[in-house]
Amino acid sequence: MPMPLFDQHRQSLIETEAPLAARLRPQTLEEFIGQEHILGPGRLLRRAIQADQLSSLIFYGPPGTGKTTLARIIANTTHAHFISINAVLAGVKEIRDAIATAQEQRGQQSQKTILFVDEVHRFNKAQQDALLPWVENGTVILIGATTENPYFEVNKALVSRSRVFQLKPLQDADLRRVLQHALQDRERGYGRRNVELEPAAADHWVNVANGDARALLNALELAVETTPPNADGKIVISLAVAEESIQRRAVLYDKEGDVHFDTISAFIKSVRGSDPDAALYWLARMVYAGEDPRFILRRLLILASEDVGLADPQAVAVVVSCTEAFERVGMPEGRYPLAQATLYLATAPKSNSVMGFFDALAAVERERETEVPTHLRDANRDKHSFGHGAGYLYPHAYRDHWVAQQYLPSGLQGQVFYQPSDQGYEDRVRQQVARQREAQLAALVEGFGVALPEAVTFSPVDPATERWLQRTLSQTGAHLGQIRDRLFALANVQRHHLLLDLNAGSGLLVWEAVRRVPEGGVYACVQHDTDAQALREQASLLPELTRPVILEANLLELPDCLAAQAPDVIFDRLIGRNVLMIANKAALIRLLPLLHPQGAIVLAESLPRHSQRLYQLVDASAFSRKLYRRLSDAEEALYQDCADPLLSWDLEDLIPPLKAAGLHVQVQSELSQTELRITPALLSRWFSPGRHRPSYRDRLAQHLSDSDLDTVRAVFGQQLLNQTVPWQSRVDYIWAAVSTGAKAL
Repeated sequence: MPMPLFDQHRQSLIETEAPLAARLRPQTLEEFIGQEHILGPGRLLRRAIQADQLSSLIFYGPPGTGKTTLARIIANTTHAHFISINAVLAGVKEIRDAIATAQEQRGQQSQKTILFVDEVHRFNKAQQDALLPWVENGTVILIGATTENPYFEVNKALVSRSRVFQLKPLQDADLRRVLQHALQDRERGYGRRNVELEPAAADHWVNVANGDARALLNALELAVETTPPNADGKIVISLAVAEESIQRRAVLYDKEGDVHFDTISAFIKSVRGSDPDAALYWLARMVYAGEDPRFILRRLLILASEDVGLADPQAVAVVVSCTEAFERVGMPEGRYPLAQATLYLATAPKSNSVMGFFDALAAVERERETEVPTHLRDANRDKHSFGHGAGYLYPHAYRDHWVAQQYLPSGLQGQVFYQPSDQGYEDRVRQQVARQREAQLAALVEGFGVALPEAVTFSPVDPATERWLQRTLSQTGAHLGQIRDRLFALANVQRHHLLLDLNAGSGLLVWEAVRRVPEGGVYACVQHDTDAQALREQASLLPELTRPVILEANLLELPDCLAAQAPDVIFDRLIGRNVLMIANKAALIRLLPLLHPQGAIVLAESLPRHSQRLYQLVDASAFSRKLYRRLSDAEEALYQDCADPLLSWDLEDLIPPLKAAGLHVQVQSELSQTELRITPALLSRWFSPGRHRPSYRDRLAQHLSDSDLDTVRAVFGQQLLNQTVPWQSRVDYIWAAVSTGAKAL
């Protein structure tokens, strides 16, 4: 339906008179700057937008990072009907109108509807509840934008039905690209004006904008519009002009929002960690942003008891005094006692022994209510009738004003709640308490009081052990599962990462990778068509956007294959098991351009030359002495044959080329012994001609005759078939990265 003439005129005025930041909003993904971690080539969100296969989304991040812009790009590219509302201005009526429109589009046009809600955290509970059923039944696809943590501020049911993407403040390089684009764009920016921006001015803006593109563009607009041209008609933006256009750093600090809580958390943790420099920095961040100093002092007063406690009993008094001083002098001079309280606590010895109170409180909540011991009861009312107070030992009547007497209820005697530290003043308290407890326990043993409670032990559940127990039905599966879990633990994979499995034939790593990077992507390299077909059949059961991309190529061909199928894709992790059994080190080094500068290669390699020897599994007496010696020599020779690099290589052959390529390399070796069942299929694989690479028999044939090989197979069949044998192996975990900042072994 064409837009009415007056609406067209109004829209034209908005587009030409809108602020620079609004005019320069990117219209396509190609124009969008930054957020490579979620929008880079190959990432899930980019693929979903390009394929117009969006599910409900929530964009979470600080202002000026592109949340609303992303929604507009989606509106420009999707075939769905797009409705946009702002939660600050909209209510339940606007939600109902949007739902009615969506139902009409669905019924009459068979068209989906995307509902974009800006500032979605501003919806109250009733408004979010009104939206929930329509998101659940698919009437609308929700796209929400919020500067607050959606896990705290948005209905949990809405969050659970949405993918959450976190947008980060723009990097300096991104802000410079935004600035350059604004100066060069002739239609929406200042490309038609003669603007000269001094480097120092650009540096100031990039620094003070603090990752906020909107703040940067607002500063540029103010400077250009208020600076008259010089005699040559040129608008020169100097450092002085830039400083006038944006004098304070753009700070995101909502006193009810995430940054408020995150910053006070960083402050408290820095004080608790005895880092006065970090404590002063976070204090300055809060004061600069306008945080209420009384709130900070209240938190310091809590910390003085919670984290300093008896290690320095004067800590509470110092903070109270600083608080009173602040109330007397006010701001800005009140910053002195505020900083003094911070520094005193940051440099004080630390003890959290007061937390013993909460252990006692938990015991009260958990234990059955017990009576007050008779000797501790009030003796003033019924000492003669019930004997209350009888047997109580008055401490002041004893030396040092203390006596070994039981004060806990009978069911809790021996329980420890207070655990004094060895810091500061409390170290003296600790020694005194320890001596007294020893005396109390000795009194219990001697019969003064009830018997000691039964001692119990506690061990936390080990997830690795649990996984092992769940896989005991198949020892081979247990061993492979252990390798897989160990590899992913070393890889430190994040949900948005792009992963490339370099040897995905068995699928061991592929499906775990798919589970671990739901907002990223998985590429799987396989050598053979049969393996590729098997993976594709399994992947067909997954939603299209979450399926791994199957690449059928050897590692030398892989860069060209990726350039053809997924150009510009850069991976956060290259992973693989037994990659170097199918390719040499040169092929691995050729893959380095595919790796992100902060990425890493993580491999689990079972080196053949360190693996179990088959001849050691059989009884030597079944052979003639001469044949057994020839068999053992022939098998050992396989791992010394330089002509067969897949069997003869060792770590010493791999590490120097990787280091020469500029990588930081670490290796961990783990020996293991598992149980292997020798099945007819396994025996056949050993002694039949190999399909893709030489079999055990093929390799022995270089040293043994056919009749010798027949004898060897017969003995193996007699002694090993359907038997379970111990299998020794060594797995080397290799971690290599360009940057030392990546997670190391």
